[in-house]
Amino acid sequence: MKRTLAIAAAAALTLSACSGLRDALSAHTDRVARAGSAELSVTRLATLLGKSRAPIRKDIAKSIANVWVDYQLLGVAAAHNDSLNDPKLVDEAMWPAIANLKASKWYAIVSKNWGVVDSAAAQRQWASGDILAADHILLFTQGMNDAQKADVKKKADSIRAKVTPANFAATATANSQDQQTARQGGSLGIFPKGTMVPEFEKALRALKPGEISPVIQTQYGYHIIRRPTYDQVKSKLLLASKGRSVTVAESTYLAKLEAGGKIDVKKNAPTIVRAIGNDPDAFRRDNTVLATSTAGKFTASRLVGWLETLPPNARVLDQIKQAPDSALVAMVRRFANNELVLKQADSAGVKIDPAEIAQLHASFLNAVTQAWNQLGVTPSSLQDSAKTESDREKLAAKRIDNYFERMVQEQAPFISVPTPLSSVLRQKYGYSFNDVGFDRAVELAAKIRNSADSARKAGQPPTAVPLAPALPPSASSTPPGGKK
Repeated sequence: MKRTLAIAAAAALTLSACSGLRDALSAHTDRVARAGSAELSVTRLATLLGKSRAPIRKDIAKSIANVWVDYQLLGVAAAHNDSLNDPKLVDEAMWPAIANLKASKWYAIVSKNWGVVDSAAAQRQWASGDILAADHILLFTQGMNDAQKADVKKKADSIRAKVTPANFAATATANSQDQQTARQGGSLGIFPKGTMVPEFEKALRALKPGEISPVIQTQYGYHIIRRPTYDQVKSKLLLASKGRSVTVAESTYLAKLEAGGKIDVKKNAPTIVRAIGNDPDAFRRDNTVLATSTAGKFTASRLVGWLETLPPNARVLDQIKQAPDSALVAMVRRFANNELVLKQADSAGVKIDPAEIAQLHASFLNAVTQAWNQLGVTPSSLQDSAKTESDREKLAAKRIDNYFERMVQEQAPFISVPTPLSSVLRQKYGYSFNDVGFDRAVELAAKIRNSADSARKAGQPPTAVPLAPALPPSASSTPPGGKK
């Protein structure tokens, strides 16, 4: 039984900001963030937020600044011609994904005799189309204008011209921007009919098993879809046919594991979890103990790591903020149970195949290359235009600032930076946030928004507020510190 531990425990996360103590204690109240040698000023963030359609709140301001930091650090890495291909750092950043792979292997062992297979039901559901399966390659177009979408379509057509059933998985890993499925060769697994958006499901149903679709468009972007054969998904279908009998067996297994694991949730755990909900990045390296068990100490940083593996559609942070203490205690217990599962897997000698690790690394490096290309800061393009590392950093910062401004104004697409990539960038290169600066930015943004609203009501054009320069003249380089 293939199992994802994090999904067994909760769902979803969006990252917030990390406060830099040095900046909080300094006199730099005119800036909200620093990344490499670039600075995001209070005035510039306030202007971007005030002129956007986003709610004017401190958490929104921090989210915008976090994206800016990730983009700028990608520029710093590009200026240093650093592909971030450090296996140790990548493995550390991707430990939750690696843990889930290990858990999947262990569940396959312990669940081997769970439930009763109904092969006739499996074949019947497959033949009737009640259960479907798909692999896909996705290129996002959300937020793009028509010209940008046309460029993405050309790229999708180029990929489609080269993809075959034999190389589909490798092509998906290398090209799909759906990072979660790209790591699995584009596999969306099996799912009931009606799960996907109509355009996707219609194209999927038009395929015979084993066929690959032409490029099709949905609200998310351009897809290339492969419909697996029955034999390719037979094992998953048979597992699904076990139905409730597997659910009961699994619940029994986890209950026994928890009882024997002696999980003890600390009294202050709900308070810490709520703080994580407000600012998870601040707890990324926090060793505050939330619970103990026979697997050891379950810390705040470990909880953040598990949360980061989850899809951003169940909005767990919002749930955390509203949940009663009892629900937060239960959540901590479930995640602590994950650690017990991993301990059993380690005791049984479960290992991750080198090919699977290589696939995770390939997905990580592909995310780096894609982000560089989309931001216009590939190392080669910077080297062609700037001679020194310092000059390349400044050039990258300028290009990213220009892109960032257009993105906030909804004139350019949002570029997602996967959490493991963000983690490696922030561990390797210098960055900081200034909490006082955020307060000032929100206050100023509200004034800008009110001024613009008043001008519109009066039928007058809003007064422009000049942006602060992206790079102060005195700035110097800082050394490194699909389911629908």
